[in-house]
Amino acid sequence: LGHNVTKGLGAGADPDIGRQAALEDRDRIMDVLDGSDMVFINAGMGGGTGTGAAPIVAQVAKEMGILTVAVVTRPFTFEGKKRAEVADKGIKELTEFVDSLITIPNEKLLSV
Repeated sequence: LGHNVTKGLGAGADPDIGRQAALEDRDRIMDVLDGSDMVFINAGMGGGTGTGAAPIVAQVAKEMGILTVAVVTRPFTFEGKKRAEVADKGIKELTEFVDSLITIPNEKLLSV
């Protein structure tokens, strides 16, 4: 995703880079989603790629009339307040473009 933006690397915990990467490949995302009736978006929120790219993927799906469900995780509390704030902002943005959103705190995954 976003080869020119990321040079094949991740987004470095920067949602703006994740967003730019998804925008760079918007046409490719449309091609992948073409013909779908429903799409599930799974992302870890609080970093760069999931937080930045998931809302773009969801927006494209919504524009294409595809039923969209997102399943995302929130950061562990030990990851800090800033990462939690980044996750909250990304989740808020994602909410605008999905039909349903399931949010799972990472702490809950430890007990599974």
